[in-house]
Amino acid sequence: MSERRLGIVMNGVTGRMGTIQHLERSILAIRKEGGVLLKDGSRAMPDPILVGRNPEKLKALAETHGIARYTTSLAKALASADETIYFDALSTDLRKANVERAIAAGKHIYCEKPTATTLADALALYRKAKEKGLRHGVVQDKLFLPGLVKLRRLIEGGFFGRILSLKGDFGYWVFEGDGVPAQRPSWNYRKRQGGGIILDMLCHWRYVLDGLLGEVEAVSCRGANFIPRRWDERGKPYRADAEDAAFATFEIAGGAIAQINSSWCTRVRRDDLVTFEIDASKGSAVAGLTRCFIQPSHATPKPVWNPDERRTHDFLDDWQEVPDAEPYPNGFKAEWELYIRHVLDCTPFRWDLLAGAKGVQLAELGHKSWAERRWIDVPKLEG
Repeated sequence: MSERRLGIVMNGVTGRMGTIQHLERSILAIRKEGGVLLKDGSRAMPDPILVGRNPEKLKALAETHGIARYTTSLAKALASADETIYFDALSTDLRKANVERAIAAGKHIYCEKPTATTLADALALYRKAKEKGLRHGVVQDKLFLPGLVKLRRLIEGGFFGRILSLKGDFGYWVFEGDGVPAQRPSWNYRKRQGGGIILDMLCHWRYVLDGLLGEVEAVSCRGANFIPRRWDERGKPYRADAEDAAFATFEIAGGAIAQINSSWCTRVRRDDLVTFEIDASKGSAVAGLTRCFIQPSHATPKPVWNPDERRTHDFLDDWQEVPDAEPYPNGFKAEWELYIRHVLDCTPFRWDLLAGAKGVQLAELGHKSWAERRWIDVPKLEG
């Protein structure tokens, strides 16, 4: 079986997400498994070149994982004809300029979301890549979570009947950083760097809702900046001027209503860091990152409201867990493999830069809804 080298410029992988999910659990895992199997029977073997601003971090990361190639010069990496794909995991405010450089260099594009800080910039990236005839994709990892895969299988199998609503609850307590170190980078809390939970999470909720229930047609959103003072990676206090919580409601094509709370200022008392409950005419389901529980209509209890007596019934016992019926690979790795086949085998790939722009659109309209204190319709994006 022949091996086909695939040069990938990986920019921004010294950060936590880039290192763990994209380098270690995706690209290096694919290499360890012998590459991505292509239609002709050959295997595409990713050959990454790591790009970053800190030479010491790059060297340490490369040596830790046995990677021979790294550089602080993005221009040099993009100028090489040996590189086919440009991947971007930088902070959001830096993404547009660097993706534009990669497009100009003729590289296929794969990047984290949000693809830009504004819809106009996100659409501009999509149009430039399309005009160049490049293949482009955006990370939309939550669709590959085992819990959401199980929800999708239930929908496809007709378990729900008519879907009425979805309730989502995402978040956990992110420490301020003055005592216990914060578990998220400080740029997440600075507007000028593309921070804020609305831009971050409404991009996720757009593809989750579009992928599970149908197109999002309208949004009502309220953000909040609950903790305006935090401490950065060097232990220095800074003004956290981006919102750290958002409470959003969405109208879905077909009539379903979705309500999703997102917060970095909440303590977890639920099954997982994120949960989604779908209620429908024939049954309900609750999914977290990996597990999913169902309650069909014929097994639904009949509670009676009586606040004068202590409730003794355990409602959690009324739910049945959906078994693990298929393999659930790491979601980032699974999408990387699909994207690599898209580049080399021309297979379909739904999550392109236009899909990424839809997420930015919803976030932008979420901010507009908050500012104007009203519902906002979500126009269709045709690119």
